[in-house]
Amino acid sequence: MADYQTWLPDLKQLGIAVIAASVDTQENACKSVATQNLTYPVGHSLDYQDISRRTGAFIEHERKILHATGFLLKPDLTIHVATYSTGPIGRLTPNDVSSIVRLSLAKTTAPQGEKTC
Repeated sequence: MADYQTWLPDLKQLGIAVIAASVDTQENACKSVATQNLTYPVGHSLDYQDISRRTGAFIEHERKILHATGFLLKPDLTIHVATYSTGPIGRLTPNDVSSIVRLSLAKTTAPQGEKTC
């Protein structure tokens, strides 16, 4: 989450809003926000089983948590890219998001008849 905070100015310049959500209690989520100096919205108190059913996120039943799941949404709020982790690696990084959006923008703004590389 701190990585997204570092990239936030660049992401905002591309028109990207960052939102996070957690199964943590409000108290624990607020501690994370304060510790990492996050300025973007962080939801809390999600029902891990409900979110897993809705999104396909992987569950760790023993700790009643979701493994990291990331979505990059299109302007119409449909999913453009999704990542699903089953452990401590495999996240959608802010660099990934920036690169994907820049590529999409380049394709949509390329003059007719010209191809982008």
